[in-house]
Amino acid sequence: MSMVSYASGARYLSLIGGTCLSFYDWYCDLPPASPQTWGEQTDVPESADWYNSSYIIAWGSNVPQTRTPDAHFFTEVRYKGTKTVAVTPDYAEIAKLCDLWLAPKQGTDAAMALAMGHVMLREFHLDSPSQYFTDYVRRYTDMPMLVMLEERDGYYAAGRMLRAADLVDALGQENNPEWKTVAFNTNGEMVAPNGSIGFRWGEKGKWNLEQRDGKTGEETELQLSLLGSQDEIAEVGFPYFGGDGTEHFNKVELENVLLHKLPVKRLQLADGSTALVTTVYDLTLANYGLERGLNDVNCATSYDDVKAYTPAWAEQITGVSRSQIIRIAREFADNADKTHGRSMIIVGAGLNHWYHLDMNYRGLINMLIFCGCVGQSGGGWAHYVGQEKLRPQTGWQPLAFALDWQRPARHMNSTSYFYNHSSQWRYEKW
Repeated sequence: MSMVSYASGARYLSLIGGTCLSFYDWYCDLPPASPQTWGEQTDVPESADWYNSSYIIAWGSNVPQTRTPDAHFFTEVRYKGTKTVAVTPDYAEIAKLCDLWLAPKQGTDAAMALAMGHVMLREFHLDSPSQYFTDYVRRYTDMPMLVMLEERDGYYAAGRMLRAADLVDALGQENNPEWKTVAFNTNGEMVAPNGSIGFRWGEKGKWNLEQRDGKTGEETELQLSLLGSQDEIAEVGFPYFGGDGTEHFNKVELENVLLHKLPVKRLQLADGSTALVTTVYDLTLANYGLERGLNDVNCATSYDDVKAYTPAWAEQITGVSRSQIIRIAREFADNADKTHGRSMIIVGAGLNHWYHLDMNYRGLINMLIFCGCVGQSGGGWAHYVGQEKLRPQTGWQPLAFALDWQRPARHMNSTSYFYNHSSQWRYEKW
């Protein structure tokens, strides 16, 4: 839809006193995985940034058809040597523009993304750690942050983040300690580093991702894993859904709750109780099924082990060979390591129009975070469906929503609207 055709209808509706219902939420344009991960509405680079990439996966996005005016960036970047990979169950137009075509069974994208993440973590975080990847996840993600473990049916489960307010002296944080996450630095000291939401409303100059202690302002290097400095090893349960097969999806039967061994520390809290904590990084490695010398029976020691979430496991669900999964994951991560994040995934409605769309997207987002791609020119994710980036948007909005006649714009949440006015609420069971 062109900007003019949309604006003509929306302006007419606004001028006669009508209401413009939101549309992203009912036709599945913007992915909910974005606010789930970052707490912000989806934001992506302009299409011209594709030209800055050196490895692109077009995952469920048929660029020649849905982004026709921008497709030339995708084709032209190949002349610079950029490798392009298409992930689509059918031989769509995008496949003929790519060096390699992967055809997973439709709806199984999350399984393939998990397996690729497994390879990336094994080879570039554990076996031969990339200094760039390690520095990136330490500074720009919550992976060093501590998570409290909760007892549940004979094992532990991940609970909420440990906060400064949970500790005896709140780590010296007087302003919003309930909103400041906590980590260990490499000296074994607990710190509330800059950047958590508690710094947003308080001390000026501290709501940033500089590696500094929020109390002293001194530089500090956060500890990603507790392995080697742990007080004990605990069994932590992770839910597994790959055993729920249907006539449309193959299944790999494993336990509904997979127990993994994690390094943990025991802390004394302000209320007198004690708590076991581990890092987000340790939880992530365990969830992806990576053995780290802890004799974890639910972790894989080989890519050929049919355990969650190995390439062999994904092969049974997606139909894509484990060798292809390993190859693409390895190439994508290797390129990101050498170029400092210039590996990109172009994704769109092909993945977003599924019931568990957030699982598809978060699998991809994790891959990009593991490889330090998000926020880098030529890297990260590029979610595109239609007119997502309007260059003249500032001038277009008053025209489209009649802001020259009335303010604010007459917008309404369509999910709530249809829930109430179609009597959907009558069918709820309480």
